[in-house]
Amino acid sequence: MEKDKRQLKRKRRIRSKVFGSGERPRLSVFRSKRYIYAQLIDDTVGKTIASVGPKDIERAKKTKMNKTQAAFAEGEILAEKANKLGIKLAVFDRNGYKYHGRVKALAEGARSKGLVF
Repeated sequence: MEKDKRQLKRKRRIRSKVFGSGERPRLSVFRSKRYIYAQLIDDTVGKTIASVGPKDIERAKKTKMNKTQAAFAEGEILAEKANKLGIKLAVFDRNGYKYHGRVKALAEGARSKGLVF
């Protein structure tokens, strides 16, 4: 089975169990080869509540960092945005990616600033 098909299969299996609401939105992660993106999604209405990407890091921190450090910083920024909106709880959707490396760093960054999942 091809790598993309395996990931899609994992993604569908995860999404069948993970559902975000207004009080506890889904923290969805997308990882490309160069960047990582995350967003908080309310699945009951199908709206993105908050999102973060590489441009948010450039505005917040002007230092050079590797991809894992950038993912950790994005998690922190997303958690700060969630706190401003009054969101303390979330459901983590790793989107079929393994929970290690940049995905894990993003989750740990969000947890470090008070987001619980």
